[in-house]
Order: sequence, then C-alpha cells, then structure tokens
Amino acid sequence: MGKPLVHIEQLNLQFRTKTILNDLAWVIHAGEQWLLSGTSGSGKTLLAKVIAGLVHAHGLVELNLDPASNLAAKVMFVAQWFQFKDKQGSSNLYYQQRYNSQDSENSETVLEAITTYADKVNVSVTKAQVILQGFNLWERRDAPLLQLSSGEHKKLQLTKALMLKPQLLILDNPYTGLDVQSRGHLNERLNAACAKGMQLIMISNDGAEPECINRFAVLKEGKLVSSSERIDINPVGDKSIVSLPSFLTIPQHPDSVEMVRLEDVNVTYGDKHVLQNITWTVNKGDKWLLSGHNGSGKSTLLSLLTGDNPQAYAQEMYLFGKKRGSGESIWDIKERIGFISPELQWYFEPSSTLFQTVASGFFDTSGLFRSISTKQGEKVKELLELFQLEDEANTLLKQLPVGKQRIALLARAIIKNPTLLILDEPCQGLDDEQTTLLNNLVDQLCTGDRTLIYVGHFENRLPKCINERLSLNNGMAVSQKHNLELECTK
Repeated sequence: MGKPLVHIEQLNLQFRTKTILNDLAWVIHAGEQWLLSGTSGSGKTLLAKVIAGLVHAHGLVELNLDPASNLAAKVMFVAQWFQFKDKQGSSNLYYQQRYNSQDSENSETVLEAITTYADKVNVSVTKAQVILQGFNLWERRDAPLLQLSSGEHKKLQLTKALMLKPQLLILDNPYTGLDVQSRGHLNERLNAACAKGMQLIMISNDGAEPECINRFAVLKEGKLVSSSERIDINPVGDKSIVSLPSFLTIPQHPDSVEMVRLEDVNVTYGDKHVLQNITWTVNKGDKWLLSGHNGSGKSTLLSLLTGDNPQAYAQEMYLFGKKRGSGESIWDIKERIGFISPELQWYFEPSSTLFQTVASGFFDTSGLFRSISTKQGEKVKELLELFQLEDEANTLLKQLPVGKQRIALLARAIIKNPTLLILDEPCQGLDDEQTTLLNNLVDQLCTGDRTLIYVGHFENRLPKCINERLSLNNGMAVSQKHNLELECTK
C-alpha cells in the first residue's frame, strides 16, 4: 500500500483557554470518502482548515498529493458561508444592500464570477455551464452576486469546486440552504468525481450524504472516532425548554385579525420577475411554512414584510391591519417582528459580542450602537442562560461556531416578545440537538395569537406547530395548503 493521502498524528489546537483538538490522529487512504460529524463547536471546521493549510496547529499533518494525477494536486476547502467582494474589492456589505439596484450594479454577476475563476484555474467555462444547469442556476447567470439567495450562493461555491476537481475536496456543511433537487444534483456530481479518483471529506450532520461515502468519523472531546458505518453522534430525545423567561410568556393581543395581506404583489429587477402576482393573507395565530426551490422568491417576499426592500412601497400590502406606506416608519414595522435569516448572519456587525448581538434585537440594528437599560440587560442575560451561552457573553459573534451564532440571532429575534416571528432557515448550521431545542422553543413560543412564518428545506426538521403552507415556484404562488400535518423534528 502506498502512502496515505492524509496522515495526522498528535494534532493539538487550542482556542483561547479551550482545547479543541487533543492529540488527534487520522489516516486517510486512497479510495476513502469520509463523512465527518460532531456537535456544534466540536472543532470539525477547524480540523478541516488545518488539513487545508488554512489554520496552524501543533502536530504532524502530512499530505501526499500525486503530481502525476489528472486531478488538480490541491486540497480545496469549501466553507459553509460564501463571502464575496464587490467590483472595487470591498467586502463591507450590508443586509439591505441586496435590494438596492444601484449597489447591485457594483457586484459581479454569476457568469463573471465563474469566468474569472475558470481563467484562474485553467478550466473551460463550458464545464461550469453544465454544472450550473444541474443546479438550476444557469438561468441566473446575469444576476449580480448581491441578489442571490443563500442557497444560490452555496451552488456557486460548489460549482467552482466541481469545476476544479481537486485530489482532496473538503466540504463544510454543503447542504446548507440547498433545496431537495440541488442536494440530489450535488450528490450525483460527487459520486461521479469520486469514481474518477477525487477524494472527499464532507462535514455534515444532515444525513443526506452521497453513496460514495464509505468511511465515517465523529469528532468528540478533541479526538476522532472512526468507523465503516454511520455513527450516532448524539442521540436526541424530545428536548424541551422547561421554563421560558417570564417576558416571553406575556400573551399576544394584536389589534388586527390580519397580520399580513398581499394583493397581486410583483417584484422585478431589470428583466427578472422575482415575484409574480402574489396574493396571500396571514391571520393572527397562523403558523405558515414558506417553501420553494432556491431562488423561488422566498427571501424577497420576506424582505417586503420586514421593510428591508424598497419595492414594498410600490405594492398593495398590509401589515398588522395597516396599508404599507400609510405613514409608518420601517422601525414601526420591525418593532413587532422577530426576524432571522442566513443573510442577516452574513452581514451582521463583525465587532459585536454575543451579548451585544442579542441586545441589538431591542433596536433592530446589525450590532449594538446605543446603551440598554438595566431591565433590558436582565432580559439578555435570561436568554443567554436559556441557551446556555452565558459563559460566552463577551466572545465576538464571528468567533463562535456557526451553530451558536445562529442560536444567538434567534435570541435576538425573540427578545422583544414579538407578535410576528419570521424565521428564514433558522436551523442552518445547527446540530441535531440544537435543531430540536430551537424547534421546541418555537413550538412553545407560538401558542395563542403569536404568528409564525417559517422557511426550511428539510421537512423532518420543522416545528410541530406549522399547519399552513405557501409554496413558491419561479416567483409565483403555486399552492396554498391549510390544516397540514407535516413530518416534524424527532
């Protein structure tokens, strides 16, 4: 047997005072395709970055790439989150910017980004076209990157990886934000690439891995446990919040029966019809699932409700019983809404601590830019205790694992005890235990007249309270269903 592709011995890594990797050993031989699992914060992403040469750790990390191979003699790491810059090279972007047509003109298009990358790695753009078509992204080739949904950004990341075909491809939670069809297309592509010699390390807890996966590993307490069969990382029971903070149990008594009413809503960007003739009513106490493929218009629809999209003023839409544009400010709207989305997480103020992130929910700002009262501070502390994050209150949000970042933003969304909760893929980046915790919390919060609009691609990872469904396809409402019984989180 030749040298292993990856040989790791006595690998140690600390973050501040916490030991992340502890004398870890891992050997990856030719033909092995690995699924790496573990709870949020266990160090999976850091281990992957060590292998890719992006993070330094103490110990032996030996890579034996084959310079004679037809595949690129590279290790490619595809991060969970897609980060890009505008045409001037700036990455100082903000959430509402994606809905500003002037800002979008300063952003590369999908085709421009792919062409630049193809030239860089000396690969034909024709290969990218086939991959993008499989992801249903080729028709969006002229769309600015700033206007893409989180799922479409993920597809662009994955397309670049599949174009290059490195000898070792490391994917960090590749199914994050992908619809069902796109997950299937990705798996087909990975199976084909691995059959031609590419090797794979996939970080995922989603249970949707490709058939080529033949080895399994779990990272726990800094060490690796490996097997030829799937390992249950953390059996999850029906975990529930024992007691909500008292301020979250105050009953909701909205003035209007209608929380949301849209009448023949249309949104366009240039020649692209993002939303077409949407008519939808959400009454108080409703619990809606908003579904549809990546790019179907879900995030744009939500941006109208949250007041982040300026095209809301050109629509016939009513929020909390009042016509949009009848004198209310964006802050009047946001005061009654608790909101979370992948994009909000991307663009959140990077200098914010965990405490500041949660407290910013009082003011609906991306970061805390004013003082809070003693009473407000007590509410922040109650939520940090609820989610067992009090020991990390002064840690920068960006330094936390992605799952804990998302939990922090959920706490931010609920701190006002809002009338309407809008949760756009809240379980992205969460492990099974966190997902169960979050959805059980949503079920406890969404009793009585509190209203919920929830976006999620995994139907076995939804709150039990959902009983309505609006499905979008290419910007159009293709179905509205009531009194649903969905397969819910275990």
